[in-house]
Parts: sequence; structure tokens; C-alpha cells
Amino acid sequence: MTIKVIPTGAALGAEIQGVDLSAPLSADDREAILQAWADHIVLLFRGQSINDDDLIVFSRHFGELEIAPASATDMAGSQEKSRPEIWIISNVVEGGKPIGALGDKEAEWHTDMSYVDEPPMASVLYSLEIPSKGGDTSFANMYRAYETLPDDLKQQIEGRMANHDSSMTSVGELRAGASAVLDVREAPGAKHAMVRTHPVTGGKALYLGRRMNAYVLGEAVDASDRLLDALWAHCTKPEFAWTHKWQVGDLLIWDNRCAIHRRDAFNGKERRVMHRTQIKGDRPR
Repeated sequence: MTIKVIPTGAALGAEIQGVDLSAPLSADDREAILQAWADHIVLLFRGQSINDDDLIVFSRHFGELEIAPASATDMAGSQEKSRPEIWIISNVVEGGKPIGALGDKEAEWHTDMSYVDEPPMASVLYSLEIPSKGGDTSFANMYRAYETLPDDLKQQIEGRMANHDSSMTSVGELRAGASAVLDVREAPGAKHAMVRTHPVTGGKALYLGRRMNAYVLGEAVDASDRLLDALWAHCTKPEFAWTHKWQVGDLLIWDNRCAIHRRDAFNGKERRVMHRTQIKGDRPR
């Protein structure tokens, strides 16, 4: 076995050293990476030089891939420069047309695509171009957030379901074809358990998706908002988080079943180009 696992020292995250993702993984390295992922939730591979085919091959070690999801506008997320399994995350505009999605704004804390019935279990993000500052990505450990919840909050969410709104993106933009939500009880989206059990580790984690337009089923709107505000204030505490400052050639994989993440805004005059894959998941239970 050639790899080294270097924990960040924070509540989650580890760097994997000694592996070239442009080459096939050995069986031993694959197993070591999968175990490190289960242990640390987010893995970082620095200094990689890979193409889209390499990214897809690596991502498939974790499961079957999704096709790139619908984006914020009709033009964003163009697949002209990529394969269907690759979603381009970028602020770059060429010929008057965005080459990717999510632009340069701050992305609030969220879990990827929790608004569908079977959300992706993981996301893989590879950096091709980065701005001189900003655009950092932070992650929070939702196992630890659940474990440290006050007893009264644990009791309030036991067996409860929440609706995960599908109308807005993580940067606060209305999705193509969606209408503004006027009543969160009628928001489109998927309904999921607020506490989910990880199918591999057996650990319990908070599963909140994103705060915008969320709603706890069966509650009055005011009561739902109070409960969700308390949960989000808890799970986004600094002691549960780790922030990654990107370099070109970095690759991250994170587990959407037990982590949330966010992105800092950056100067839109600078280029940021990332390629992302998503690994199919199942219904949270």
C-alpha cells in the first residue's frame, strides 16, 4: 500500500498522499481510500493532473454516476465542453454564454441535491482554474452535529420529516422553470427524514439539506422556522467544520449523507473552473 492518510485535525477531512489519479488504483489503495472516506467524510487529493475520463474513472470507484443535474438558468451548466457525467462549476462566460453554473456568489450551507427523492451520496470536485483569493469551500460534520444536539432538540426531530425545496439553488437563484415560493408548506421538493442512518458506517447524522424554504412537516410555519433555525445555528458551529483553500489540481470527494458544505464568494473578474461528478445515492432512512 502506497498511500498516506493525513487527517486535517478538524472535525472532518483528510488529505490522501501518494496516489496519482491519472493512473489505475490498485485494489489495496482503493480499499484504503474507501476506508479513509468512511472515517473522515471528506478526502483531499492535491497536485493531480487529470482529464474528464480520469475523473469519471476515479469517481466510479465509489458508485454509479449521475448525469449532470439541471442548473440555475437555461444557459448555465453547458455540456459543450464536457461529458454528460461532468457538471462544470464556473463563473466564466465565453461568447456571451456561461460555460458552467453557480457563478461567483456565496453558496450557503447545503447538501447537494437533497431536493430529489434519491439524492447523490457523494460529490467529487476537481479544480482547473481558481481565483487568487475567495471561493474557499467549507464542510461540516453532521454526525457530530447530531451527537451533540441538546436533548430537547433531539426529541423534537425524532422520526420527523422535512421538505427540501427544489425551487432555488445554493447561491439563491431561482431554477429554470421554477416559481417563487410564497408558502413553504407548498414548496416543491422531496420529503426526507431529518435524521438519517449512514448505510456504511451505521452512524446517525442530521439531514437538513438547506435552510432556504425548508419546512418541517406537520408544524405551523412559525414553529417549523424556530426549530430549523435552532438546528442550523447548532450544526454550523465552527467546531464541526473544516475549510479548504483551493489550489489548481486539487480534487475533493465528500459524503453528502453526513456532511454539509458552503462556498465563499470571489471576485467575478477572475476565472474559476471546476469539474464535478456526482455518485448516485438512495432515499435517506
